[in-house]
Amino acid sequence: MKSKTKRQFTMEDTENKGKERGEIFSRAIRAGKRTYFFDVKTTVEEEAYLTITESKRRFNDQGKFFYEKHKLFLYKEDFEKFLNGLNDSIEFIKTGKAPDQPVSESVFSPSNETEGKVLTPMNRSIEFDDLTSEAEDTV
Repeated sequence: MKSKTKRQFTMEDTENKGKERGEIFSRAIRAGKRTYFFDVKTTVEEEAYLTITESKRRFNDQGKFFYEKHKLFLYKEDFEKFLNGLNDSIEFIKTGKAPDQPVSESVFSPSNETEGKVLTPMNRSIEFDDLTSEAEDTV
């Protein structure tokens, strides 16, 4: 009779499982003191997205090194707008001239719908009362 033994899962097993399922492509670019990682991953719904990670080697007060990382998550529906903005910015750096026509409307420029409102990260608008006239009356 064969005895069944329970397998103990380690933290490494958990990390490797996530990489097998989520990370489908990776490219590292060394650029001076920085390394950029371009990782294509999938969501639970199997939708592909890109993470761009900037990694810099730093030293703490005790002289031990650590990696400072900054991540950007970019989803498929935003690729075109992101590339347009990136290309416009690179062109400006190269030539010193701003593009004639912006490809997409800036998130900070007011439109008829958002004028006088603040957009939160979830694109919910918050309206503020104009307190200017009230403040002038009390002075």
